[in-house]
Amino acid sequence: MSHQTVSSSAGAGDGPRRVHLPVVVWAATRAVLLLCVTKVLVLPGPDVTSDISVIYQGWYEILKTGTFPLDDVTWQYPPAAALPVLGPGLLPFLDYTPAFFTLVLVVDAAGLALFLRAGRRPGNRPLGAWVWIVGVALLGPTAYARYDLMVTAVAVAALFAAARRPRVAGALVAFGALLKVWPVLLLCGAACPSPRRRRARALWLSATGTAAGLTVFFVAVAPGALAFVTFQRDRGTEIESLGALVFHIARHFGWSGEVLLNYGSVEFLGPGVPLVSALALALSLTALGWLLLWRLRAREFGAATLCDAAFTATLLFTTTSRVISPQYMLWLVGLAGVCMTVRASRQALPTVLVLLATGVTLLEFPVSFTHVVASDLRGVALLALRNGLLVAASLIACRRLWAATGAGRPGNTSGRGGGTERDAVIAQRGPAEAALTSAPPSRPSAAPAHKPATDA
Repeated sequence: MSHQTVSSSAGAGDGPRRVHLPVVVWAATRAVLLLCVTKVLVLPGPDVTSDISVIYQGWYEILKTGTFPLDDVTWQYPPAAALPVLGPGLLPFLDYTPAFFTLVLVVDAAGLALFLRAGRRPGNRPLGAWVWIVGVALLGPTAYARYDLMVTAVAVAALFAAARRPRVAGALVAFGALLKVWPVLLLCGAACPSPRRRRARALWLSATGTAAGLTVFFVAVAPGALAFVTFQRDRGTEIESLGALVFHIARHFGWSGEVLLNYGSVEFLGPGVPLVSALALALSLTALGWLLLWRLRAREFGAATLCDAAFTATLLFTTTSRVISPQYMLWLVGLAGVCMTVRASRQALPTVLVLLATGVTLLEFPVSFTHVVASDLRGVALLALRNGLLVAASLIACRRLWAATGAGRPGNTSGRGGGTERDAVIAQRGPAEAALTSAPPSRPSAAPAHKPATDA
């Protein structure tokens, strides 16, 4: 056999091997996750699955009657969230909790398939699949005990669809936003609609039309579809948030507040909490202002702008939120995976920081959550490390997005607000990375040593 034939044969076998390895690693890590959520393997700390069998299943029983949970302020989700809660009913041969885990596993596998398929397209790479595999595994059993992985998979599908199927992408963005609001941030880097930018116009029209249509549908089908809007107005500061570090430290100097179960999560309530919550809101508004300034100053909307902007925006609003629940890390892992699929992306370092923060999150919850509730040295150190990694990732992501789009350089700004028509033509040639570039409060109770799954 000639050397050329041998080389050709070896090259032909490289593709399947490259596909098989991530699938094998995914299967191994997900088997461990399933062993954890089914309690064959038990991690230290609280049971992360209890809210599936208690709160989610309770919502399931209410939703089956044709109404949203109007009297439960822990229901803090847009109306489409009813679908994953009702989803286990599609598997009547399983009890609710194992049926929920099964659905999450199926969605997880579909997410991996999206990454593997996108990674084989021109201009892309398979690295994003590894971010998905490793990131979800690093969060531990929490990843399978929340419906956030389902929302993240929808967001990933929207970004991958944007370049070639803008109408599909717009519909997915709207559906994701009605599942858990944050996917609306995927539009941060999308081109502004105009008569010349037909693909951008298709994306925005599809997103707004689908959102309006689904909202009208849910409002007409069941009462209470929009009750979530007011169910968070009197929340405190959740003990894992960036602002909560103030009170973790203040407790050692005689702060008179309390750690209580309130609005479905463990929060600080007491003197100074409204001020810190207001400062968190101010930080979020500052992040919004920066994003608006970036859109006005950005000159070059390239292959990775859509996913890089979505990742950066989600990082900013997650980090500045008064609630940073462990499952929020799944949002960042999914969007980071899309960025790492796109060769043109400059978000490699923020992605590494997000993966590190995800691993620390597992140590913080559930492994050391009792230490977090107690505000002891171990708990505070883990929170400071995790939140510090998120702050660093946010700042670096902002700087790199600003530089990559030429926002700091003087010159022609004809591409402001969404890129040029040439950008849209380029986007049609590539995969996802070239996408269009360019109620009364609940009564507080004593804080348990476990964390509910109902943080919005």
